[in-house]
Amino acid sequence: MSVIPSAYLGIIEPLIEVSRGLLEQGESLAPIAFVGNLTTGATIPVLLRTGSNREKDESAAAIRQLAALHEADFIFTIMEAWTLPPDKARQFEVIIERYGSIGASPYAVDSVTFGLETRHGLWMAQAPLKPKGLSKKKRIFVLPDFQHFTDVQGRFVDLLPNKDPIQGPSRALH
Repeated sequence: MSVIPSAYLGIIEPLIEVSRGLLEQGESLAPIAFVGNLTTGATIPVLLRTGSNREKDESAAAIRQLAALHEADFIFTIMEAWTLPPDKARQFEVIIERYGSIGASPYAVDSVTFGLETRHGLWMAQAPLKPKGLSKKKRIFVLPDFQHFTDVQGRFVDLLPNKDPIQGPSRALH
């Protein structure tokens, strides 16, 4: 399944629009995760600390703990990031080795990233940020094009609690 199930779209689309509005007003986006339970309707925002690897690990642990406490069905993350253009993505490791980070490289693209983790898989999108008109502060992005992934690793994935500890997380819709 490559399309985000509609139950999640009704929750994440307004969050994407709020992000768009903040950027168009010249604001920056604080890195944030939304931990949600479809049954109760609860969606809990969690500000992410991303200044160091330790802070990132602590933020991931906080999300994991809240997700377990609230029996979360999804986690939706929004953050600004430096990304690489598609023609440089395969050179990621060489670029990091040479420049120390994507942001320090001449290939860095100012972007907003979105991630939706569910029991059915992970959908990710990156949308490059462009200046709004002649403004240096106000920015815009096109609607994100989410891609479905079934095998992703990293500190901000696999944060949902296992509903069935024997089977582990489900990555396919039935």
